[in-house]
Amino acid sequence: MKKYFPLLALIFLLACDAVPADQETTEDTTTTETTTPEPTGPNTLTAAEQAEGWQLLFDGQSPSQWRGYNHDEFPTKGWAVEDGNLMVLHSGTEEEGFGGDIITRETYENFELKLDFQVTDTANSGIFYMVKEADGVAIWHNAPEYQVLDNATYATMGITNQHFTAANYDLHPATEDYTKPVGEWNEVRILINKGHVEHWLNGHQVVAYDLWTPEWDALVAASKFKDYPGYGRTKKGAIGLQDHGHTVKFRNIKIKTL
Repeated sequence: MKKYFPLLALIFLLACDAVPADQETTEDTTTTETTTPEPTGPNTLTAAEQAEGWQLLFDGQSPSQWRGYNHDEFPTKGWAVEDGNLMVLHSGTEEEGFGGDIITRETYENFELKLDFQVTDTANSGIFYMVKEADGVAIWHNAPEYQVLDNATYATMGITNQHFTAANYDLHPATEDYTKPVGEWNEVRILINKGHVEHWLNGHQVVAYDLWTPEWDALVAASKFKDYPGYGRTKKGAIGLQDHGHTVKFRNIKIKTL
C-alpha cells in the first residue's frame, strides 16, 4: 500500500482546494457615495467661507443688493451687469459719470470686505465705506475711499501716491504700487474693526490707520475734506462703488461681519 500513498495524498489536497458552486465569490456591488464638488469661479462661496460667515454682495447676475446713492433703485444707466461683472460704464465725458455712485442696501460697522476689480486705460474709481447718505451731499464728502486707479497712466499726469490705487484717498498714500497691468484682475481686502482700518491689494497691506484719533483729526483738517464736518464720522454705513466716468469691472464682492 505504501506505493499508493503519494497519489492518495495528491487527490486529498485537490479535493480540499475545490470551492463548491454555491460558495463562489460574488462581485462586490457596494457603491461609493459621491460628493457635490465645491463651487469654483467668481461670485461663489465655498463651504468653508459660508461656515465662516461670508456673504456675497453680488452673484454675477443681479445687482439686487445695490442701489443708487440717495436713490431707492439701481441706476438705469451708467452701470451694467455683463459676463458676471458689475460694471461702471464709460460716460464719454472725461471724469464725469452719468450713472452716479452705487451703495449696498445693507449697512455694516465692523467687517472684512473682499472684491476683485479690473481697470481700463485711464480708469478712475473708488470703493467707499461707512457711507452715510444725505440729500445734496456727495458721497465722498462723508465716506473714506479706497482709491482705484490706472496708476501707470495717471503717474504720467503728475498724480502722486496720495491718490494711487489702495491709498486712503488724499489722506494715507500707497507707498508701494502693487497693481497689476490694465486688463488684469486685482484683489482687494478692506478690514474695519472698532475704528482700525486696513487696505490690502493683491495680498499686500498698503495702508493701516485708526479712525477718530487726534492723528486722524489732524489729517482730515489738512486735507480736501476739512470743510466737511461729517467726513469719516459714521460708525455704521453702506459700502459704495464710484462712477467716475470710466469703465471699471467688479466681481467676487463678498463681506463678513466681525
